[in-house]
Amino acid sequence: MTKVRVFAPAKINLSLHITGQLNNGYHLIDSLVAFADIGDWITLTEHGLRELSVTGPEAVPDLSSDTNIMWHAAQKFWSPDRPLSMGLEKHLPMASGIGGGSADAAATYRGLLLLRAAVEGAGTPRDPTPADARDLLAIGADVPMCVLSDPARIQGIGEQITPVPELFPYAIVLVNPRVQVSTPAVFSKLAIKDNPGLDPWPDRFEDRDAALAWIAAQRNDLQVPAIANCPDIADVLSALKRIETCRLARMSGSGATCFGIFERVHLAQAAAEAIRAAYPDWWVRSGRLNGGKQAVPQLIRSTT
Repeated sequence: MTKVRVFAPAKINLSLHITGQLNNGYHLIDSLVAFADIGDWITLTEHGLRELSVTGPEAVPDLSSDTNIMWHAAQKFWSPDRPLSMGLEKHLPMASGIGGGSADAAATYRGLLLLRAAVEGAGTPRDPTPADARDLLAIGADVPMCVLSDPARIQGIGEQITPVPELFPYAIVLVNPRVQVSTPAVFSKLAIKDNPGLDPWPDRFEDRDAALAWIAAQRNDLQVPAIANCPDIADVLSALKRIETCRLARMSGSGATCFGIFERVHLAQAAAEAIRAAYPDWWVRSGRLNGGKQAVPQLIRSTT
């Protein structure tokens, strides 16, 4: 029996510009994304009869059903005649704008490549293929970027990925008001769907303050329509902005999770504690960006 464990980091849209809409309804984006050291954990085992167990503080019964996005990845990247059990240790809230489901599917894909290599004695996983990229995009527009789990500029419907290796690992606080937001409902309230893309990306930034100033000059075009659907988002942003050490507060994705960027980890931790004390019903976590470095699958047990 062989087992693989994979970290599924939260995806943070540091900016999200909606630049158009295709005839099939898909929206075009221009977004700077990064990944936090906050996320879910996936366990894959070559054993059992296609079972998914869900644990963790954000576990809900529906997550263990055969409609879970992790099964979509398993159907495409694991042989149906081979045993497989999956475990999801859920730490990210559902429908929260930080790519929880997409991150889980991406982690499942990465883990299945390693699991297959271990089972077949190949040593190392095969490289991703163009066919993989198409299948991953079919599972969800955010899944390919979550497979990368590194800072990147994302364009098109999510398939155009340009790595941004120099992004500083800022300290962050993530806050969700415990309200699920419907992405289609947010898009339906977006008045203008052909907005300008990101400002030109500099060849280099002088320092992390210059990079943060560039990020602050960008937008999340979904923030205003999301607040119209969920006024609690405005409360979250206000709570972050009231913290004197918060350098930037913005919503991620289509909400309702918002992020605050801080100079140092201890400042982010102190801000998280203050917000948690003031709003005990909210989901609040502190950490760092570039947490996707932890997302490499680990072969944690292999016996015969």
